[in-house]
Amino acid sequence: MQFTDLKTQYAALKPSIDARIQRVLDHGQYIMGPEVKELETALAAFTGSRHCITVASGTEALLIALMALDLQPGDEVITTPFTFAATAEMIVLAGCKPVFVDVEPDTCNIDVSLIEDQVSAKTRAIMPVSLYGQVADMVEINAIAVRHGLAVIEDAAQSFGALYQGRRSCALSTFGATSFFPSKPLGCYGDGGALFTDDERLAQAAREIRVHGQSARYTHTRVGVGGRMDTLQCAVVLGKLERFDWELQRRAEIGARYGRLLEGIEQVAVRPDRNSVWAQYTVMVDDRTAVQAALQAANVPTAVHYPKPLNLQPAYAHHGRPDGCPVSSQLAQRVLSLPMSADLSEADQDQVVAALRQALR
Repeated sequence: MQFTDLKTQYAALKPSIDARIQRVLDHGQYIMGPEVKELETALAAFTGSRHCITVASGTEALLIALMALDLQPGDEVITTPFTFAATAEMIVLAGCKPVFVDVEPDTCNIDVSLIEDQVSAKTRAIMPVSLYGQVADMVEINAIAVRHGLAVIEDAAQSFGALYQGRRSCALSTFGATSFFPSKPLGCYGDGGALFTDDERLAQAAREIRVHGQSARYTHTRVGVGGRMDTLQCAVVLGKLERFDWELQRRAEIGARYGRLLEGIEQVAVRPDRNSVWAQYTVMVDDRTAVQAALQAANVPTAVHYPKPLNLQPAYAHHGRPDGCPVSSQLAQRVLSLPMSADLSEADQDQVVAALRQALR
């Protein structure tokens, strides 16, 4: 059993993906070829954003967003510690200070009720993470941002395709930043990502930053990075977009079936005004090490996202207090992600559930 079944997905999409890759090999425009613009147009339309800027990775998307907002050294960015390191990593690399706010115990997303107390004279942005595939409380976050004149960057690396109050993830704030890492709900076959915004000025800044700050060839208007998404990777995502609506429906069905089959076992909650694309299907268990070992013995792969919150990581501990985010610390000891992908069969899902229930006896 695969934790994320990319092989079955490729088998279903092989003719289209192979043809699109061959087209790139034939025209030879490996950097900023026509597939880049084609993908950006398709993704902007899908999300409802005015602008899409493809970039080298989801991590790069966060950095470029921060650079486009012209944040200065010492500026503060409020975020969650219960996420992958890239979230805080890019804040620090941009010269800013991450301010960690704890998460909700049921959704694992940032606790909006705690944000405003952390806004200071140095705060310039809020970076919520749409963890496990579900968007955070963006209406409330945007309202806080408006009251204090802040930008909002949705770290949507895990939630591309998700709906929040009828609108798509990535089209809910100043910037939306997503990842096309292979295991994501919409992934390529390497690294890739995208930025979304409705702001023309910010979009232009992001486009320039991703090509070393160039507004024209060898005219470096601003400091930038080498942040382009390869044409080949854009071709792969274009191929996968052909059945993405079907995959989102399948993820919804599989997630709902997990919910029914795992009744009585603590699971990540989904708020009624939104859905999840289930980048990971996550439960909370005690004695996780023993549970994981039992599942491994039953040939069921699992993963832990994430075993240590960022306020306890050596590289970022000085930006917060060890006891500053107790819910994140508790979740880090209990979360366990189960196999999840659009091609997960009912038989495999039944095997996962049976093994988990047996391990929890």
